[in-house]
Amino acid sequence: MKFEVTILGSSSATPIFNRNPTSQILNVNEKLLMIDCGEGTQQQMLKYGIKYHKIDHIFISHLHGDHYFGLIGLISSMHLNGRTKPLYLFGPPQIKDILNLQFQLSATVIKFEIVYYETQNKTPEVVLETNDVIVETIVLNHRIPTTGFKFTEKQRLRKINKEIAQEFNISPQEYALIKKGFDFTDEKGKVHKAEDLTTDADIPKSYAYCSDTVADGTYLGSLENIDTLYHESTFMHDMVARAKETFHTTALEAATIAQERGVKKLLIGHFSARYRDLTPMLLEARQIFSETFLANEGETFMI
Repeated sequence: MKFEVTILGSSSATPIFNRNPTSQILNVNEKLLMIDCGEGTQQQMLKYGIKYHKIDHIFISHLHGDHYFGLIGLISSMHLNGRTKPLYLFGPPQIKDILNLQFQLSATVIKFEIVYYETQNKTPEVVLETNDVIVETIVLNHRIPTTGFKFTEKQRLRKINKEIAQEFNISPQEYALIKKGFDFTDEKGKVHKAEDLTTDADIPKSYAYCSDTVADGTYLGSLENIDTLYHESTFMHDMVARAKETFHTTALEAATIAQERGVKKLLIGHFSARYRDLTPMLLEARQIFSETFLANEGETFMI
């Protein structure tokens, strides 16, 4: 199953140095989920060939503009291009009022339903479960209510051993039952255990998205053994006092979290406008956690 993330924006509060405010696309078995929608997200989608009609779920971490100012434009484009299927929007309760005011003042009547799920920043919760993925919130500590999101693949069924299946003349129509654990009886009446006809399914993978937060340790329980962690890294560690003052994280702090939680891969982003060259930030993080990568725009990372 495809499980990968494409970076659309990696800047913090302002677009600068050809970096755009935060947005990502998570591809889960060819279903696209958007995570945050900063200014310019539509242009980035056009640039990297991402079709917005494939997006049914949008997750907004918090209501600082660099994480949602692109949302009204994206929804308006969906409307103008004839969308009719529902759009599911997960975010702080006030996002509904913000969008409705803009629709009202522009005399816009959206032709499709927007289904709102109001997130809260008190305790982690499951906000979505599909056939492919479970989405949970991560309670973060920023200047306003903020949640990250954890995306975990659903456990897949066991895999048919094709060679054995051909040996016993098992039809493809019977595969589904065997993968669900039902034994198979061959033409001679011999029963073959389902576990002997299959191999283990892939271990479910997980992706955690930690938006703006101070690295205070309160949310670390949600990050245990994550396959790929995206963590904001607004500053280098010589600016740690500024990071704490503004409720942000340094690259070194993000790397330390990845190391302590047993993460396999770390992506850092949300870079301050003070940094044109991001190499020193990457090197700082890699001193602690070698599997650190810059969340460069246009790059796709396998989870």
